[in-house]
Amino acid sequence: MTGRIAFQGEAGAYSHEACVAARPTLEPMPCESFEQVIAAVRSGDAEQAMLPIENTTYGRVADIHRLLPESGLHILDEAFVRVRINLLGLPGAKVEDINTVRAHLVLLPQSASFLKSHGIRGVAAADSAGAAATLAKTKTAGEGVLASVLAGQIHGLDVLAEDVEDHGHNTTRFVIMGRKPDHTRRGNHGMMTTFVFEVRNIPAALYKAMGGFATNGVNMTKLESYMVDGSFTATRFYADIEGHPEDRSVQLALEELAYFTSTIDILGVYPRDPARD
Repeated sequence: MTGRIAFQGEAGAYSHEACVAARPTLEPMPCESFEQVIAAVRSGDAEQAMLPIENTTYGRVADIHRLLPESGLHILDEAFVRVRINLLGLPGAKVEDINTVRAHLVLLPQSASFLKSHGIRGVAAADSAGAAATLAKTKTAGEGVLASVLAGQIHGLDVLAEDVEDHGHNTTRFVIMGRKPDHTRRGNHGMMTTFVFEVRNIPAALYKAMGGFATNGVNMTKLESYMVDGSFTATRFYADIEGHPEDRSVQLALEELAYFTSTIDILGVYPRDPARD
């Protein structure tokens, strides 16, 4: 496949890393916002979109569940990226030369032990890859950046220390989206189906709706709720299940779900990534 894959952030962002790993034949296309990523695919400027869904340390990505159902796009694949945080500096610099680092707000607490042990002060930046680009331009002595190795390669910075995060499990799950769904594939490690639904305003509707998945042996790996239209009474649920809508067990579970819901929208049917295991 040729074309472009849009992602949110500067060149060298972890979303950029995800694009390179999962779609090496597509040209990464940086965008300022998730909305611009979606718009790029809808307009045809890009073939696919790489969007982060959740992180093992910080949970779901803000606003993404609201954007996906309205995007008009479909999930084609999922990808898992281990977030490796590295201390980047100007060429020739050493760790002991650094007294201040800039990074996205979520990266600073993840590297707190390293920063404390080296007496380095963390300063929040809008984007870690953007901070790397700024440092490459300003060449500020004594300053470093927490970012990906890719960001260092792109902006000509040295890697002064690798994997400085406090915990080694930090992973972000992405979904790859396109304009047309593809329900014909069958993955070697199983299938995933993602959908959103709203329950009917009747007692115990959610409890009853979930019963069909249990009785039919369908594994639900994710269920999250969020409000819609600023209402405390209108709640939408986002769910991931293992299986394909054509599987008999999934068919029965979705039929039972439909009885207790006002809307069900399937966002994607795609191969289960073995990285889940």
